[in-house]
Amino acid sequence: MKLVTYRINHTPARLGFIEEQMIIDAEKLGHIKQSLLPDNMLDFIDLGIDGINHAVRLINTATKEELEECSIPLANATLLAPIPRPRKNIFGIGLNYTEHVAESARTLDTSKELPQEPVIFSKPTTAVTGPETNIIHNQKITKQLDWEVELAVIIGKGGKNISRENAMDHVYGYTVINDISARDCRRAGQWIVSKGQDTFAPMGPILVTRDEIADPHNLNLRLTVNGVEKQNSNTKFMLFNINDLVHDLSTVFTLDAADIIATGTPAGVGAGRSPQEFMWPGDVVEATVEGIGTLRNTVVDSEEV
Repeated sequence: MKLVTYRINHTPARLGFIEEQMIIDAEKLGHIKQSLLPDNMLDFIDLGIDGINHAVRLINTATKEELEECSIPLANATLLAPIPRPRKNIFGIGLNYTEHVAESARTLDTSKELPQEPVIFSKPTTAVTGPETNIIHNQKITKQLDWEVELAVIIGKGGKNISRENAMDHVYGYTVINDISARDCRRAGQWIVSKGQDTFAPMGPILVTRDEIADPHNLNLRLTVNGVEKQNSNTKFMLFNINDLVHDLSTVFTLDAADIIATGTPAGVGAGRSPQEFMWPGDVVEATVEGIGTLRNTVVDSEEV
């Protein structure tokens, strides 16, 4: 399924299913079919694969008139981040593509050696913003605002000490994340100030359930700034794949349903370029992951917010 969190004008956020450029409102569909469906993404993820199968049955058995009653054109809605306020910090993975390790070593004082285990950091829930929203650039804090297109993995079934072999059974779906980074805000090797500022985790535009992606380890990634391509790679080049990441993270702490893993970015970030390039107010950044869509955001000065 293709899932969205959306609103119409200034109404509260709601859960919807995308079908042929229409949004089917989940709760309204359930009401029409005399069944229960949640009105938000977190509660729907908690239902797991059973919730997905139940929603698909309701859609497939609904009449044309019933679907029209609970649907609106996608173009008439404002899409939010699929999970506008996660329950926990986003788990970020650093240095997970070979060429990005090399470019980071040249310009960011990180090790030139390939990591032997995943490099983990986190982004606060307050960093999350959605498609077509603004990335806030506080020039009093940073002069080095950078981009990072990434595949984000959404956990569906939690667990501890999950094996690599069973890891994909715990994946619910995928979305796009742009791991915005203030390169001059690292503190004694700690990344959260660099990675965790408000609006530094744009996500969306949709959440695609696991069954829709045949191979998450063969998806093209692309990012442009003002229409100029900066990153172009594929998830097959990840050093640690999704199985590795779910296994490793779950040995450190329990994974829960709706946890988000940002799986790392390929080469082409601004800090790795010669000369270096960074984003400034007015810049438009578009991050694309094959099979999911394009996440578009505009950089604005903090004093304009």
